[in-house]
Amino acid sequence: MTKQVIGIDLGGTAIKLGRFTADGNCLQSLSVDTPQPATPEAVLSAIVDAIAQIDPNNESIAIGLGTPGPADATGRIAKVAINLIGWHDVPLADWLEAKTGKPTILANDANCAGLGEAWLGAGRNFPNLILLTLGTGVGGAIILDGKLFVGHQGAAAELGLITLNPDGSMCNSGNQGSLEQHTSISAIRRRTGKEPAELGALAQAGDPEALTFWQEYGRDLGIGLTSLLYVLTPQAIIIGGGVSASFEFFLPSLTAEIENRVLPTSRAGLQILPTELGNAAGMVGAAKLALGIGNWELGKPFPLGISSGTKF
Repeated sequence: MTKQVIGIDLGGTAIKLGRFTADGNCLQSLSVDTPQPATPEAVLSAIVDAIAQIDPNNESIAIGLGTPGPADATGRIAKVAINLIGWHDVPLADWLEAKTGKPTILANDANCAGLGEAWLGAGRNFPNLILLTLGTGVGGAIILDGKLFVGHQGAAAELGLITLNPDGSMCNSGNQGSLEQHTSISAIRRRTGKEPAELGALAQAGDPEALTFWQEYGRDLGIGLTSLLYVLTPQAIIIGGGVSASFEFFLPSLTAEIENRVLPTSRAGLQILPTELGNAAGMVGAAKLALGIGNWELGKPFPLGISSGTKF
């Protein structure tokens, strides 16, 4: 029988699930509303019910789950879940294992999106890449030598929290003038009074102010990425999230800023690409995580390397 796993993307408004084979074929998918209020117990119950729907014959052997916030380095505990009520050090992997009998691993949702794009999406040909998600906030993932990099305590790759302007707006992280404060959907609203989709439509129609905004946006994004390029020298930068719908309008100034600021040796062969999996990336990446533990028996330790990365 073909090995099957469950990939889950837990969001503030929806929970997306997919049942996947080892080669990435999605056999069945499902989206259910996130319970409101989204307490840990209510979310657990909704996930268990949804798993029963998506895997009625109990064919899957492991579960991967992306959470909207950091997980601990072992992939067992949801440290904090942004926009969910009462999520502090929730042992969600233990709870799901107790309910389903399947080995379970957690990761930050942006890390899962990075894994998904690296496995089956725009990053599949690049062992070294950065994923940047431009949404309500700005998240990220780092893939180095084909492995997901999560850092010492599992909280690495908060790419949106790096400093862009030291005198800029305060960030919820405690930083000031972070990249997120200049390039997120919230920042775009604050800067323009418009939604990104509206600005994209105006740019498509040739509106000069909208085109100027996207040029300035690409410049800011390029400045922020400069530091990451010097440190990580990736082969590709994959850009996703809601703002990426206007990728074509900010790509030219983004590229120009990087070419002006980054030495050719640190950007040799660099490609800047939009995501290919869209909103499914997190679910796909969570399934990839699950494939890494799918051969392990319940109750045994997870492979020691799982916290520092999953090899493709």
